Amino acid sequence: MITPLYRWIGMGGVPSHDNPQAYLWERRLHWLMIGVALLSIPAFLFESTHAFVALRQLGLTLDAFILAAFVLELLWMLRVTRQRSLYLLRNWLDLLIIVAAAASLTGWEGEWIPLARLLRVTMVLLFLVRTLGSLRNLFSPTAMPYVLGLGAVTMAIAGAGFYWLEPTVESYGEGLWLAFTSGATVGYGDFVPTTTASRLFAALMVLVGYAILSMVTASIAAFFVGEDEKHLRREIHHDIKALREEVAQLRGLLEAERRSGGGDPDRS
Repeated sequence: MITPLYRWIGMGGVPSHDNPQAYLWERRLHWLMIGVALLSIPAFLFESTHAFVALRQLGLTLDAFILAAFVLELLWMLRVTRQRSLYLLRNWLDLLIIVAAAASLTGWEGEWIPLARLLRVTMVLLFLVRTLGSLRNLFSPTAMPYVLGLGAVTMAIAGAGFYWLEPTVESYGEGLWLAFTSGATVGYGDFVPTTTASRLFAALMVLVGYAILSMVTASIAAFFVGEDEKHLRREIHHDIKALREEVAQLRGLLEAERRSGGGDPDRS
C-alpha cells in the first residue's frame, strides 16, 4: 500500500483501480531499477577521476545506461498504465531523475563546470532518494541486520572512494576512517577532503550517512514498538483465553442445572 508520504516525494506508484498488468510490471521492475540507481555511485566516482580518461569514459557510459534504463522504464509503465497523467503526477521523481541525468551528460565546460558538478551530485542524491524510498521493508523490527549490513557495505565502498579521490589519504584504512567521520558528521579534522572531487564525495557521504543513521534509528524504534505490541497481544490473548474458560464453566454449570431439573418450570 502506497502511503501519502511516498506520493509526496514522487514515488506514488501505479494509481488505484488501474490495469492489473501495471501492478505486475511495477513489482517486476522494482529491484531492477534499484540496482540501476545504485550504479550512479560508481559512475560518480569514475567521472570524478581526472587522471584516467578511460575511467571517465566508463562513468559517462554508466550515466548513459542509467538514463536509458529510466527512460525505458517510464515509457513502458506509461504504456501499461491506463491513468497516464495521474501516473506521471504521482511519480514526478522519475521525471526529475531523467532531466538531471540528461543535464549531467551535456558536458558543460568553462564557467558552467560548477553547475554541472552540482547537477551530478543532485542526480546521485535523487537516485539514492528513490532507492531508499523503495526499501520500505527496512523500517521494521526485523530489519536491523539488513540496515547494519547496508551501512557496512556503504562505508566499505566509501573508504575505497576516498582512497581513490583524496591525495592526502595514503591507505584504505585512512579512507575508511574519513568515510566514517564524514557519514557520521563527526569531522575530527585529522583527515579532510582537499580536492573538488573528494569534497563532493564527502558531501554525498554526509547525506548518505544521515539516511543510514535515520534507518538505524527507525529500526531500533520499530523494534521496541514491536516488542510492546507483542506484549500487548500476549495480554489480549491471555484475557481472551481466560474469558473463554469462564464462559465454558458457565455453560457447564447451566447444563448441570438443566439436567438436575433445576431449570424445569413444570416441576412442583
